[in-house]
Amino acid sequence: MEEIESKDRDREEIFSRAIRAGKRTYFFDVKSTIGDELYITITESKRRFNNDQGKFFYEKHKLFLYKEDFDKFANGLSDVVEFIRTGKAPERVDAIPDAISEEDPEGANNTHRSIEFEDLSQDSDNL
Repeated sequence: MEEIESKDRDREEIFSRAIRAGKRTYFFDVKSTIGDELYITITESKRRFNNDQGKFFYEKHKLFLYKEDFDKFANGLSDVVEFIRTGKAPERVDAIPDAISEEDPEGANNTHRSIEFEDLSQDSDNL
């Protein structure tokens, strides 16, 4: 039984790339579903210190990106990187305007809020 689980796990991960960036490490892993469909997991790993236990631990955040979303994800990432580098927002036909959501297609109830990355781990009711 353990041998079968090991083979499944080995088959699942196809390719990996780790990128060290300051205090963070990013892992880009290509994996395979049971149906042999490929997808990407992007993991951010940060080394943190637990004052209560007096030990270091790794905090991880994971994103799953499926093949049907690759182009849109890459376009969006390219747009925001270009904006940061140039200060100009690129024009893209397939982009969703910031003020539009599925629940509020007219954007009437949407307000802009500035949040920090750490805020994302808080309960969404507090936002």
